[in-house]
Amino acid sequence: MTYYILKVAITAVLVVLISEISKRSSFIGAVLASVPLTSVLAMLWLYVDTGDVGKVSDLASSVFWLVLPSLALFVALPVLLAQGVNFYLALVVSIGITAICYWVMVIVLRYYGVEL
Repeated sequence: MTYYILKVAITAVLVVLISEISKRSSFIGAVLASVPLTSVLAMLWLYVDTGDVGKVSDLASSVFWLVLPSLALFVALPVLLAQGVNFYLALVVSIGITAICYWVMVIVLRYYGVEL
């Protein structure tokens, strides 16, 4: 149980740290947020938990294929905000658009024989 609390604490501290740094410098916050910290932490925790490099490799490969549709959020959100859409509505719509892009990507990848 202590191990899980440690994992949650480290992950949460990184997210809070990035949000606090972003208050002072959006550029530095963006640089830190754009580094795939979540993916790196997930791969680290997966390896520590399982010792299975195959699972880590599969996760890294899946993350690679899903980066492209995740970018839809970072296009849609600023466009919606610039059009005066309420922040929370713009965020929800952007997440919805991103979910659709994920779905389309998974279908396209399956068509070409790539299983995630």
